[in-house]
Amino acid sequence: MTTKINTPSFQPGETVVYPSHGVGVITAIEEQEIAGFELQLLAITLEKDRLTVRIPLAKAKSSGLRKLSDPAVIEQALGILSEKAKAKRGMWNRRATDFQERMATGQLTAMAEVLRDLNRGSEQTEASYSEQQIFETALDFMAREIAAVRGVTHSEARQLIATHLAKAPHLNTAA
Repeated sequence: MTTKINTPSFQPGETVVYPSHGVGVITAIEEQEIAGFELQLLAITLEKDRLTVRIPLAKAKSSGLRKLSDPAVIEQALGILSEKAKAKRGMWNRRATDFQERMATGQLTAMAEVLRDLNRGSEQTEASYSEQQIFETALDFMAREIAAVRGVTHSEARQLIATHLAKAPHLNTAA
């Protein structure tokens, strides 16, 4: 006997955001028997990684799976990019952990905060390898969601993000 659990309704063909991987499309809702239990699984294809993940429907919300952001959230995130970076003091490993924790939420505004705080403008090449990796991961995640919501290409979304980042006052410049 299969018990239906009240979760946000996800439908095949719907584009969703999975925090650990980014934007994907629900390709099916499957039923599988695992350890003697019938489970409903969401099959999500992630184009970027050429990967299909299966998430138990009952765990969809707790895994952070969510629908695409509303256009208002996109605008809020783009606005964050134009703000002055929040200077963080302390050891890099603690700051890196903070960035990774924010990114793990899968929330677009958190990604924007990470990009803003790591943005070095034209001096981006002076960032450490770790900073560049975190920056690129957040940039790619944000660009894929903006592209999906706005119906533009990934390149156009990256350019939009770059335009907003360029408006931000930098920590290294005198105000």
